[in-house]
Amino acid sequence: MTAVPTVRVFGGPTALIEYGGLRLLTDPTFDAPGDYPRGGGRFLTKTLPGTVDPADLGPIDAVLLSHDEHPDNLDHSGRKLLADVPLTLTTRGGAERLGGTAQGLAPWQGVESGAVTITAVPAQHGPDGCEPVTGEVIGFVLTGPGLPVVYVSGDNASLEVVERIAERFGPVDTAVLFAGGARTGIFDNALLTLDSARAAEAARILGARRVVPVHFDSWAHFTEGREPLLAAFAAAGLADVLELD
Repeated sequence: MTAVPTVRVFGGPTALIEYGGLRLLTDPTFDAPGDYPRGGGRFLTKTLPGTVDPADLGPIDAVLLSHDEHPDNLDHSGRKLLADVPLTLTTRGGAERLGGTAQGLAPWQGVESGAVTITAVPAQHGPDGCEPVTGEVIGFVLTGPGLPVVYVSGDNASLEVVERIAERFGPVDTAVLFAGGARTGIFDNALLTLDSARAAEAARILGARRVVPVHFDSWAHFTEGREPLLAAFAAAGLADVLELD
């Protein structure tokens, strides 16, 4: 098996994955702190800027965009970046809204780029039945001959979804898990992403050798940060798989 993929995290859900000769960027968010109106007097508030200038990223082969409808997954500067990227893989509805180089994928549909296969996988952005409110979301699995399996969860709160992915692709070498226990008050304040304990359980289900958490800082509605992640993985006996900067 080839070397472990490089994953560099830039705050929020944004990470650069170097895998099989490709440079893949997850949900790009680089704006300065500020408020994003969501209607009905509600806001999502960004509290920290990204840790990299998009101009310093170098060439990106593709963006892996879990969904385009929420600013904590695609903000203004992220949208601007998409115009300079040769391919954006996202939901089918997202591709229609974004246009340009965006390509929509249904869950379990894959595309090939060189030796790498990028497969869209299900994600559930909240409790059962959430889709009419939170919208269509996907995650991604990266595979290739002689390459380790990489899972990018996207905004997923469901361990049942993780079990389905593990059945097809497990064990996983590297899991990039969107954590943070996101809550905005909808669905009686139910989880919209994995919290720390569920992230640790997802790692166990996947048989993950390494977990790189994202989506746990830089936004006010992320309710669990670095310390709860460390505590949850330690409690699960998985401290050695957690990779935090």
